[in-house]
Amino acid sequence: MNNGPSTTNNDDISDSHRLVRVYADGIYDLFHFGHARSLEQAKKSFPDTYLLVGCCNDETTHKYKGKTVMNEAERYESLRHCKWVDEVIPDAPWVINQEFLDKHKIDYVAHDSLPYADASGAGNDVYEFVKAAGKFKETKRTDGISTSDIIMRIVKDYNQYVLRNLDRGYSRKELGVSYVKEKRLRVNMRLKKLHEKVKEHQEKVGERIQTVAIYRNAWLENADRWVAGFLEMFEEGCHKMGTAIRDRIQERLRGQQSRDSTYLLQNGEGEEDEEYYYDDDDDYDDDEEEEYYDDEEYYDDEKDKKNEKEKK
Repeated sequence: MNNGPSTTNNDDISDSHRLVRVYADGIYDLFHFGHARSLEQAKKSFPDTYLLVGCCNDETTHKYKGKTVMNEAERYESLRHCKWVDEVIPDAPWVINQEFLDKHKIDYVAHDSLPYADASGAGNDVYEFVKAAGKFKETKRTDGISTSDIIMRIVKDYNQYVLRNLDRGYSRKELGVSYVKEKRLRVNMRLKKLHEKVKEHQEKVGERIQTVAIYRNAWLENADRWVAGFLEMFEEGCHKMGTAIRDRIQERLRGQQSRDSTYLLQNGEGEEDEEYYYDDDDDYDDDEEEEYYDDEEYYDDEKDKKNEKEKK
């Protein structure tokens, strides 16, 4: 287990049980998890590894790479607090040579495989020497994170960070901001906040309108179901009512007929009269019995009656 980083050489380790000494170097400005992952890979490159990490001082770094955010002491201290680091080598050289490897008993140098331009002019690649000697161990970079990316984020939102620090009590002189620029930044920030509030209000109104539309559509769907259900119930009720009325009327009619029949029977009006049937033969016989008068005979009788009256 690592008991903490050390700045001393590992001279007390016997050659027979000597750990594999792996060296990694860099600037390590604004130390981030991408740095930590590369050091973890270097530490785990062998089962038993003693990891030495070299860090260039401010003079060398500013000369070959440019201004750093953190000074050399801050960068050294950041490395000492990384659990994968066994030893920090300050004032590390920009280009590694055999003398440096022998001095620190370095077996391998760990870094990503991309060529790192030698700004000192000594060669095309800072690690060209160790690659040729077969002492190079490749590590993988972590995508999406680097010191340059972090600085770009700060530069991109520079005005916001300036205003944030002004609000936290820093003076404009400490931030290197003029009076006019400070006022302009504050006005722009107020306008931005106003725009954000208007946008937020518009989003809330839009959400409410959308919610109302959803409820309206749901209400219309429910209303259609309610109307259909009501009509179905109404038709069913009308059918039941019509059936009940018809049954009631029929029941009353049957009751009235029963009462009328009872009344007729009680008063004798219910007996049927005997029907008289006429026979055609009877009619013919009657016709034959009828008396027929002769006109001449009738005339003689009338004449006799008249003579008798005259005699009288």
